[in-house]
Amino acid sequence: MQKIIKYTLFSAMIATLGLQGCKDSYFDKLSDNPNQVANPTLNALLATSTYKAGLNNYNVASIILPYVQYTANPAANGAGDTYQAIDFSGTWDALYFAMADANEMKKLAIAQNSSEYKGVADVIIAYNLIMVNDLWGDAPFSEAFNINNLVPKYDKQQDVYASSMALIDEAIVELAKTNSAVKLAAASDLIYGTTAATERANWLKFAYALKARLLNKVSKTASYNPAAVLDAVSKSIANNNEDARMQTFRERNFWATVALNNSQQSLGGWLSEQLIDALNGTSYPGPIDPRLPKITDLTVDGKWIGTVNGAGNRPPGANTLKNENYISQNSPWSGNTSPIFLVTYAELKFIEAEAAFDTDRTRSYNAYLAGISANMDKFQVEAVDKAAYLARPTVSVGAAALTKDLIFKEKYIATYLNPEAWNDARRFDYKYKDFTLPVNNALPTFIRRLDYTQGERSKNGANVPVDVPRTTRLWWDQ
Repeated sequence: MQKIIKYTLFSAMIATLGLQGCKDSYFDKLSDNPNQVANPTLNALLATSTYKAGLNNYNVASIILPYVQYTANPAANGAGDTYQAIDFSGTWDALYFAMADANEMKKLAIAQNSSEYKGVADVIIAYNLIMVNDLWGDAPFSEAFNINNLVPKYDKQQDVYASSMALIDEAIVELAKTNSAVKLAAASDLIYGTTAATERANWLKFAYALKARLLNKVSKTASYNPAAVLDAVSKSIANNNEDARMQTFRERNFWATVALNNSQQSLGGWLSEQLIDALNGTSYPGPIDPRLPKITDLTVDGKWIGTVNGAGNRPPGANTLKNENYISQNSPWSGNTSPIFLVTYAELKFIEAEAAFDTDRTRSYNAYLAGISANMDKFQVEAVDKAAYLARPTVSVGAAALTKDLIFKEKYIATYLNPEAWNDARRFDYKYKDFTLPVNNALPTFIRRLDYTQGERSKNGANVPVDVPRTTRLWWDQ
């Protein structure tokens, strides 16, 4: 945090230099000293900020995947699997660098009277700030981007949430305008640039999607307002084509790199027994979920089998025989050119299903089915297999028999590799079927938050809150 402004443009340069297909960037016109970045343009800052939104989605997901048991460490007693203290200074810095870059874009947009760039900047700042808030709780924001204050105070976690909501509401106002003096440049927008004709409208829907997430996150609190959630959903992403996703990489999708490294014995990305058993007919008896072959490949033994969190790979070959499932390059989620999904239509339908559950069970049930269908389409499941799954008696239960357990179960699959999965796990109190504490767990119960980073303690130690146990719930998780 202490030197965030100084490093902002340099970090922007590092991220953007590696982009594929990012043309007409100010980086292309640098002098022999690439560290000196003067007078950044809106287009360059847009490319950098949208790229970093996807990168930080991956960074944060990498932290939370073992907590929600999507992945498991191949070695016993893995720190993430067993909830040990881990220093995530790199992710903390990446989130704040991304916000600082977007803040520069916002200031320039205001100077150039561009409501579109200002609105997008607000969305991107909010997106990164929300992830900080969800991981740590209290965090710097109100003083974070004042270059004259190198030791910003920590805002209370409820205030950070309120700041995120204010940014989203401001973005909605700006992106609703149609008279922007400077329009978004599709070639520099790595999230919606392929849909240039509806670029502004899609960013507006993205803003409403984040608003729906924020409003639904407080489902355990007295302030929860399902009607407000449903209103935001109705104005947000309306089909799979409008998903917020980043699909421009230096070499390949970040998860594809994990899969490639695993295939070359640099082992990571092993899938948890919890995830595999939720799909292979074990936790939910019946045929395998048709999404399972779209997530991973059969083992060398022709099986679907996951790694037990905290226990590591099974003997006799430890992690060298490939006899447990891991992230696959053949998956639409983790192939070389697969997008990084920030928010999807399927997720919004499950938010709708949850918010409508107590007041309109028919709407809730229809949204639940639509969420499954949309997610299966995104996983490229064959139509006949999708229809068969939706017709299963355990899925097609009817509105009267729908439960929140079913909604959360299906949403758990739909948010595969997404940071939002940990928020749902905590809101649901980890009540997924057969979900158990990891072997060799370092905590007495499930993890609820992260420790503050060593980087912050060394640079802004006077303001860093006293760490509470990792089992302590955030304000919306009481």
